[in-house]
Amino acid sequence: MITIRSAKERGAANFGWLDSRHTFSFGNYYDPNHLGFATLRVINEDKVQPDQGFGSHSHRDMEIISYVLEGALEHQDSIGNGSVIRPGDVQRMSAGAGIMHSEYNASKTDPVHFLQIWILPDQRGREPSYEQTHFTAAEKQGRLRLVGSQDGRDGSVTIHQDVDLYATYLSNGDQVAHRIAHGRLVWVQVARGAVSLNGQPLSAGDGAAVSEETSITFTGTADKVEVLVFDMA
Repeated sequence: MITIRSAKERGAANFGWLDSRHTFSFGNYYDPNHLGFATLRVINEDKVQPDQGFGSHSHRDMEIISYVLEGALEHQDSIGNGSVIRPGDVQRMSAGAGIMHSEYNASKTDPVHFLQIWILPDQRGREPSYEQTHFTAAEKQGRLRLVGSQDGRDGSVTIHQDVDLYATYLSNGDQVAHRIAHGRLVWVQVARGAVSLNGQPLSAGDGAAVSEETSITFTGTADKVEVLVFDMA
């Protein structure tokens, strides 16, 4: 079964400096029918104006992944990490027992467009930690590249939960397939472009909950497509 979560049905928040779309309930947006999916709790599509951002704030007991689509996102945290996240980078911050961090647009002239993803951890009270890895476009072109996993295999960032996170770039007509093990659930998020998912059309911002399927097949229906796939217990 494939249930589509349309981009236009997402929650919205616009503060001038930030334009955000919420796939699941977040902040002042609450929908009891969309509280998350399996261990996936948040997918926010954020666009932040130049030289603006989120001041220092706290998190705990959450796996937080930042995935930049355009621009550059500057990160600072209370355990001593500072970095700039750009397209191709995957950043994982485990909030654990508690962490403070800030995220700012690193540019004074160009907006930054990114996905902020929260996943419930496999246990509470972990020591906070941070990881950032770059994956080239060639690694993802026409194939599902593992970019996050519980065991950090194949050079992926380590997520403290039974989740395999894949990313792919597709051109128009490209096709990739993903086999789903028995009992697993999959969330598909289209970051840009448009695809056909088992014959159903999806566009940028759309998501899809997949259950009781043995496989899914993506076919690119636009010139530049980017898709994330979460395979979860």
